[in-house]
Amino acid sequence: MRLLYNILIWLALPGILWHLFRRSRRQPEYLEHVAERFGRYDIAPGKDVIWIHAVSVGETRAAVPLVRRLRERYPDLPILLTHMTPTGRATGEELFGSAVQRCYLPYDYPFAVRRFLDHFCPKVGIVMETELWPNLILTCRGRGIPVFLMNARLSEKSAAGYGRVRSLTEETLRSLAGISAQTDADAARLESLGALAVEVTGNLKFDIAPLPAQLELGRRLRALFGADRPVFLAASTREGEEQIILDALGKVELPGLLAVLVPRHPQRFDEVAELLQRRRIRFQRRSGELPVSPETRVVLGDSMGEMFAYYAACDLAYVGGSLLPLGGQNLIEACAVGKPVLVGPHTFNFEEATRLAIDAGAARRVGDGTELGREIETLLGDAAARDAMGRAGREFAARHRGATERVLRLLQPALAGVTSGTG
Repeated sequence: MRLLYNILIWLALPGILWHLFRRSRRQPEYLEHVAERFGRYDIAPGKDVIWIHAVSVGETRAAVPLVRRLRERYPDLPILLTHMTPTGRATGEELFGSAVQRCYLPYDYPFAVRRFLDHFCPKVGIVMETELWPNLILTCRGRGIPVFLMNARLSEKSAAGYGRVRSLTEETLRSLAGISAQTDADAARLESLGALAVEVTGNLKFDIAPLPAQLELGRRLRALFGADRPVFLAASTREGEEQIILDALGKVELPGLLAVLVPRHPQRFDEVAELLQRRRIRFQRRSGELPVSPETRVVLGDSMGEMFAYYAACDLAYVGGSLLPLGGQNLIEACAVGKPVLVGPHTFNFEEATRLAIDAGAARRVGDGTELGREIETLLGDAAARDAMGRAGREFAARHRGATERVLRLLQPALAGVTSGTG
């Protein structure tokens, strides 16, 4: 099976190159650092590196509490963040600056994997959520480099996909030094594919706390939006959702309502601006840094790394990717800030967290755009209900913290002998 896998990825090479070119037409950064994707690096080589792979934005943000604790506990070990997308890489730079190195993880060609490992010499590898690269993981095992799958989540759909290559998946999973899963259901799916001794540690995203600077920015944004206007935030929206949301808002009868639309991917900022122009909806861009006019109906959140600030500045938040069958985005940040949350019917990427938030009274589910509009009008007209949901959200987020320390305990044997900090 591994031989067949390697034949197939070589046959896929023209398609991979075409994918980079096609994506670069909307996001030119895809044509930057291409050599890194094949194991060629200009940045300084490493030694005893703690290597963390976070494929894109969500995984990079999830790694924040882990990176902070690793830097405190092992200050003498450099940390390398690898990504697969330009937005993930940009998020890593915004969050950590020069405190960590960052590059692209190479594609899973044996020669590229060898170059990567020869260059950085990782002491330990941590793969966030679910990125199973057979050549990479099996080569690390052969070199005695322990690789952990951390904060793992696996939907039923993804499990079925991995199940079609069961023998290779099982060999890859059993080559890992350890696996921590977000939920019992994730652990059960991984074990059904052959993983051994999966430990349920919870979701690292519960340990992400808003920094004071983000909350202060939120207060400043709210002043720009208008302190007396009701503010509805549509956060991390995906392609096709903005039309549904705008249709829903068109039926909401609430004087002075301001909607803030924040697309999930920055390459879509201009696309959403064109949609608003076509609909002749008066809007302003967040990047304009100007007070919002009373006539403005929508603010386009065309900025990166400010999601906590957007949550802090709103009265009610919808968390995107859930009105369409895209799996949803992380609602934990909104809950942690104490804002009432709405989600759509499709939340399989955050199934457990969403269920728990709804059960706690911190979030409500809507079936479609019509229900979304009704809930917006109901909740923005009921301050007591919003306050109750906000309190429930803070309590829900606090109750599930602690995953970072459980993950660190799993990593401890692999980092034995390293001089620890005071953390």
